[in-house]
Amino acid sequence: MNLANIFEHLHAHPEISWEEHETTEYVRKMLAEHGYRVRTFDECTGVIGEIGSGRPVVALRADIDALWQQVGGHFRANHSCGHDAHMTMVLGVAETAKELVREYEGTVRLIFQPAEEKGAGALKMVELGVADDIDYLYGVHLRPIEEARFGKAAPAILHGASRLVEGKIIGKDTHGARPHLGINAIDVGSSLNAMINRVRLDPMIPHSIKMTKFRAGGKNANIIPGSAVFSVDMRAQSNQLMEALDDRFKRIIEPMKDQFGVDIRLATQAVIPASEVSEDAQHIMADAICDVLGHRNMLPAIETPGGDDFHFYTLKRPHLKATMLGLGCDLQPGLHHPDMTFNREAIGSGVEILTRAIKLTLEHGKEA
Repeated sequence: MNLANIFEHLHAHPEISWEEHETTEYVRKMLAEHGYRVRTFDECTGVIGEIGSGRPVVALRADIDALWQQVGGHFRANHSCGHDAHMTMVLGVAETAKELVREYEGTVRLIFQPAEEKGAGALKMVELGVADDIDYLYGVHLRPIEEARFGKAAPAILHGASRLVEGKIIGKDTHGARPHLGINAIDVGSSLNAMINRVRLDPMIPHSIKMTKFRAGGKNANIIPGSAVFSVDMRAQSNQLMEALDDRFKRIIEPMKDQFGVDIRLATQAVIPASEVSEDAQHIMADAICDVLGHRNMLPAIETPGGDDFHFYTLKRPHLKATMLGLGCDLQPGLHHPDMTFNREAIGSGVEILTRAIKLTLEHGKEA
């Protein structure tokens, strides 16, 4: 299997969340060619490949969607989060895992999951029963150069929780000469932003809440806008603090409605939980890293305010043991940057580490 060719194909054919039809078909064909039992879904994109039988059931997840962003002055789908590399690694494991299930009892399940960037793909896979019988689940994500250099890796990524909320301020426009007849939505937004910036919770746990969008008014400068739309981004390093942050935000909104005499409507766009990492799975991944890269190149678990819907699997199915490999690859200038690049030699290392983790897990299951 030529990993470079696979990566180049996936990189050149990005598809946004829930529209990964060509990607699904490409992966489906490759899995079928390697003798995997393949499952696709009428409800959504994504594909599952499975080989072997019995317990333990060891699963490996790759996210398959791309971002929609401006690249070179034009908006288009773009793999700037490394999902093309993640898919390539898991397809590489598909080849090596065939040998493992001949030697060890157990099932290897490869999950090519849609819509990670929407924070909803993992939930859909859970809804479809993909995770019901999984014993161990592993993921992988490329890391920025500031977190992990090429040749190094971490056995867990401690993502924070995130929540994205869209809001509408609903009032009534008025003439610029008669401000007393209306309510300026810009004043409402300014006050809301000031209140948000005053939120302070447990200083020992990283967290933040900030307004990330505010739009009011149109082309006419002599109209005072009574309505506006805004967005709020919330981050917290624990699920418990995220709930407290969300509660504080809602307690800001309610009295503001009365204060200004407007309606403020909220709609949650995405909810991503903080990581729930299994110590057992993390130890297995650590051993795999040491076996492949050497003990000196294993980093401690990486704590990051970024989020990943991977953690919905453990939140919704607490029985499964999960962790995510943080793979160093000299990624820069950063995740989600339109010009993101990385050392592609890391893909081969990722395949080796993930294959080793699966082997160690199957061995562990045999001993148990």
